Amino acid sequence: MDSRNVLLSGVVGSTAYGLAGPGSDVDRLGVFAVRTEQLHGLGRPPESLVTTAPDRTLHEAAKWCRLALTSNPTASELVWLPGELYEVRTPLGEELIGIRGCFASAAAVRGAYLGYAAQQFRKLCHKREAGTAPSARLAKHARHLVRLLEQGVTLHRTGELRVRLQDPDRVRELGERLAERPDRAESLLAAAEEQFARPGVLPQEPDPAPAEAWLRRVRRAHWTAAEESE
Repeated sequence: MDSRNVLLSGVVGSTAYGLAGPGSDVDRLGVFAVRTEQLHGLGRPPESLVTTAPDRTLHEAAKWCRLALTSNPTASELVWLPGELYEVRTPLGEELIGIRGCFASAAAVRGAYLGYAAQQFRKLCHKREAGTAPSARLAKHARHLVRLLEQGVTLHRTGELRVRLQDPDRVRELGERLAERPDRAESLLAAAEEQFARPGVLPQEPDPAPAEAWLRRVRRAHWTAAEESE
């Protein structure tokens, strides 16, 4: 991929949350744009590019917007990273950060963050009962469960996705305890559900208009670039 097509990219995952340990992978996430002329043929260009050395996922601009409009936790964190974690930050990437508030909605945030946390809970319980995973893997599921609940509730209350956890050590310690007794997580899930049931600041529906306008600017910019390169 031509690096000029990457609009925004940064370090995400455990490094961004403040949970990285000595053996943690460094995960990267980004948004890229295809040449606009590629969208006019019979074939469709890839919507995501994934590599493992380094660990990097790039979503094409339209796909990233669709994910963000459903409040997908992994995709959404890209536009809420601490500034020092961005590695590529183009003018169009800056614009995307500038409209980040249009993507989240109350129902989607509740469904996504509670849903992903419940998924981690099921994995934690299953692997604990089956004895198929080392304690470190169980603790990782538990940490992600706690993180998703904290981030989701804060986003619901404030409209801000706080990627960097306020107290990573507390989350690590709680993760270790939940890995030993997964049933203790049930009260965390119930408390989060109660918080989501209370009024928050998010709208009932996302506002796709700014995302649509941004995507059209991306298409215009990359159509011009294609013509100039010929």
